[in-house]
Amino acid sequence: MTKPKILYMGTPEFARANLQYLIEQGCDVAAVVCRPDAMSGRGQRLTPPPVKVCALEHGLAVYQPATLKDGAFEATLKEIAPDLIVVVAYGMMLPGYILDSAPLGVINLHGSLLPEYRGAAPIQRSIIDGKKKTGLTTMYLCAGMDEGDMILSEETDIDPNETAGELTVRLAELGGPLLMRTIELIAKGEAPRTPQDHSKATYAPMISKEEARLDFNMSAERVYNIFRGCSPNPGVTARHRGKVLRITAMELCEGPSGVPGEVVEVGKRGAVIACKDGAVRILRLAPEGKKEMAAGDFVNGRGIEKAEILNKEV
Repeated sequence: MTKPKILYMGTPEFARANLQYLIEQGCDVAAVVCRPDAMSGRGQRLTPPPVKVCALEHGLAVYQPATLKDGAFEATLKEIAPDLIVVVAYGMMLPGYILDSAPLGVINLHGSLLPEYRGAAPIQRSIIDGKKKTGLTTMYLCAGMDEGDMILSEETDIDPNETAGELTVRLAELGGPLLMRTIELIAKGEAPRTPQDHSKATYAPMISKEEARLDFNMSAERVYNIFRGCSPNPGVTARHRGKVLRITAMELCEGPSGVPGEVVEVGKRGAVIACKDGAVRILRLAPEGKKEMAAGDFVNGRGIEKAEILNKEV
């Protein structure tokens, strides 16, 4: 078997980029499964997920079950009859009838070097934790969360100023070729199966709103890493003059000492905020109820002034 019949399961942009690559490489993608359309944007319009848009552009059948647990999708799966199921950021645990349905198995592209960062937010967590390296792993899916045998992996450095959004784009570009090599090895019957060392596993749950509220009682490096890991989503916030301030661009900097959260310097480039150790400069922000702007413009409009305190939003 040189070209297995593939059912592709994925939802966000990360998954779309990998689907596009497999299509361009001539893979036999029989159908696509993604999450249902969802409300998004400032106008809260019903929006199709990126994978759906890509699939329809290439004339592929698209299925969007609201749930997989009730077994209603099982009949459809039998009709598709895939040789191999490829899962990339689908966003939902797969029930046993799917895991057992394809002769060549169900494989997943995961955004970490397993067994590190199992779970929903491996890219964000690796940045928040200040990791210098990360990567991708292809693996066989099993009933446990990201516990399956590994097939291939690829490592990459994390730039010290790279945001989660930027790293996601880079990993998506690396993911297509890694997936393609994995599929080729599976088709030849030559794919390795390396069990994970479960004693070394770490976990990467979704980022909570609480975690995205900046606490300047932390070191400047930690504050900056949280900003990077939450950029662009869910985005970080602080409380200023009783209102929520969304911070959209930041850098590490040197500044006068002050109590954590104190605005110790203001100027054309923005506002410098003291942390427990070091300082960060806010470059761009969005005041509550207003559009994003340069922090220097906010300073000029006396929106933020020296000696004020930014608190963790509560």
